[in-house]
Amino acid sequence: MDKNNKKSEALLYHSKPQPGKIQVLPTKKYATQRDLSLAYSPGVAEPCLEIAKDVNDVYKYTTKGNLVAVISNGTAVLGLGDIGPEASKPVMEGKGLLFKIFAGIDVFDIEVDTKNVEEFIQTVKNIAPTFGGINLEDIKAPESFEIERRLVDELNIPVMHDDQHGTAIISSAALLNALELAGKKAEDMKMVVSGAGSAALACADLYILLGVKLENIVMFNSKGLLTKDNPSLSPLQQKYAKDMPQMTLAEALVGADIFLGLSSGDIMSPEMLLTMADNPIVFAMANPIPEIDYNLAVATRKDVIMATGRSDFPNQVNNVLGFPYIFRGALDVRATKINEAMKMAAVRALAALAKENVPEQVNIAYGVTKLTFGREYIIPSPFDPRLITVVAPAVAKAAMDSGVALNPITDWNEYEEALLERLGNDNKMVRLITNRAKRDPKRIVFAEADHLDVLKAAQIVFEEGIGFPILLGDKEVILELKEEIGFVADVTIIDTKIAEEEDRRNRFANAYWKTRQRRGISLLDAQKLMRERNYFAAMMVNEGEADALVSGHSRSYPSVVKPMLQLIDKAPGVSIVATTNMMMTARGPMFLSDTAININPSADDLAKIAIMTANTARMFGIEPVIAMVSFSNFGSSTNEGAAKVREAVAYLHKNHPELIVDGEIQADFALNQDMLEKKFPFSKLAGKKVNTLIFPNLESANITYKLLKELNNVESIGPIMLGMGKPVHIFQLGASVEEMVNMAAIAVIDAQEKEKNN
Repeated sequence: MDKNNKKSEALLYHSKPQPGKIQVLPTKKYATQRDLSLAYSPGVAEPCLEIAKDVNDVYKYTTKGNLVAVISNGTAVLGLGDIGPEASKPVMEGKGLLFKIFAGIDVFDIEVDTKNVEEFIQTVKNIAPTFGGINLEDIKAPESFEIERRLVDELNIPVMHDDQHGTAIISSAALLNALELAGKKAEDMKMVVSGAGSAALACADLYILLGVKLENIVMFNSKGLLTKDNPSLSPLQQKYAKDMPQMTLAEALVGADIFLGLSSGDIMSPEMLLTMADNPIVFAMANPIPEIDYNLAVATRKDVIMATGRSDFPNQVNNVLGFPYIFRGALDVRATKINEAMKMAAVRALAALAKENVPEQVNIAYGVTKLTFGREYIIPSPFDPRLITVVAPAVAKAAMDSGVALNPITDWNEYEEALLERLGNDNKMVRLITNRAKRDPKRIVFAEADHLDVLKAAQIVFEEGIGFPILLGDKEVILELKEEIGFVADVTIIDTKIAEEEDRRNRFANAYWKTRQRRGISLLDAQKLMRERNYFAAMMVNEGEADALVSGHSRSYPSVVKPMLQLIDKAPGVSIVATTNMMMTARGPMFLSDTAININPSADDLAKIAIMTANTARMFGIEPVIAMVSFSNFGSSTNEGAAKVREAVAYLHKNHPELIVDGEIQADFALNQDMLEKKFPFSKLAGKKVNTLIFPNLESANITYKLLKELNNVESIGPIMLGMGKPVHIFQLGASVEEMVNMAAIAVIDAQEKEKNN
């Protein structure tokens, strides 16, 4: 995408369908006059009086305990510099979004219109009673140091300037593990730092706590080595200044064990890297261009242990590994501050997590057989679902042990369960799916590319590296639409009806006719069908000219699925084709089957649908817990619809005892663990969190998923085809651009899996 179109997309994202990225939603009932009288006058007086008697009750009756302020004056925004408080607001909203999706923390972003340190401090102090914690953001140094120091000392809630400490905490965890892999001790290390801003200084301070000696650290800014005779240095920079002559970065790196880069791209050459000590540790964290390219570094030295700030290389130092969970732990024990003990607890928790067995969904996200602790995996992935239950408790315990926790946790198992419940609908699965597809992109036929939304989806798929689109449709229309949306990439465009495609149409027709000539299809019939783009697209996949296809945006599902079932064989050993929808619900991903094909499946069909859905869930690293739903509970009805569900469950219990599956059961009992355990404690689902629902017929499944999608604004990925021998997936009529992009990613993953299994 060219710069202008990227700009337009970014502006559209932030402005539509409503401006901004966060909103405030009520958490209590408000439907009746009684509700409103409790929410406001006169009922609201009661909690007010309780808080007036004991100010700590503010945590009991208000949102304070889960509310963080992200505060900036806009003086050091990302790479944009001093752009002012209003212009910084999109960034602060974005930080609020990350707090919410990773740790369930609510945020008000506060932009303060002052560069005066004292005014800023007083403003924050004056509004602090509203909040449980303060996240300072994008405030320029050296003012940021004084602001944070004063607020930490003068407030009784946790305060942290993430620009400084986030990178320090994550990179310190990486350093601990890198030292272990290198067989080195921190106290013996010679370290060179390129960059002397707030992040670099915070990193160096924390590394000293890990054992690196101050005298072994040399630090450079843009003007050269920090030296004692430089009057322009801040007091914090003076700490790292040396009483020695100037030297170059290249000279300092000779024999160095560690390079920390928080400066600018491409300042370290391969020759400089070669002069470093054995097993050099290189943290090149300038963004978007590291101080030395990852691939160049590992090609230069096989013994290098490398981290960057980029997601497309191993060992990304990403602040999202830290700040959501650090504040989560601090809030949950009502810590009065975030102290060094809590930061170090986060460091050690992250370092330890990288050594544990990696969850399958993280392996899936990275497209590897198994991530294991080593040079290419020294810090956890942001995809790791265990972060919230590892880092937050470590921080909370450190707060308690260091005496700054006002509300200590007593039941750690209960706390872990509460943390897991906070994960919710944060679309981690969507990110996982996209990331996995990008690891090995495939050729995807978009059979309706002369429709604007389909072409937009294909553009995103191409530009995000999810796959390589093949565009089917009227070539002139496609070219006009490409120009309109700024899709400048040279991708394959095929008009199935033009004369130039006659040879390919005839070749496809012959191949199809040979498989169907004894089933009522003539060669002429086959030739006519190949002028239809869905038949043509299916044959492209059959003949190996494409790896996957997606279609269905502009036509009804039955009319699109028909050619797929006619041309594409079922997978080996499969006797029924079905579909599932992955719903991104508030309780996490849920699989619903069969949502699109089998109108009234038999008991045998239901069992097969359950098995295929379970296999699909596992493909995404989710262990299925399956409820076979009905209007009946465990034999409470003799109706044949309920009876067939019971029969399917009996078959699965006998022949697939490894599956966690039960029914027939009503949906509310399946999804409400307390109700289920109280009424049906014998069920295999008791004490389990159901994540898969198998419906007794098509209408119930289809209606349910569409109701969830429209009434609850639940994101849906699907219908995902189950049982097909080739990766073909069909959109619902009128699917959105986002839905089509997600389905294309599913098609790529399906192609990856089928390639792996062949």
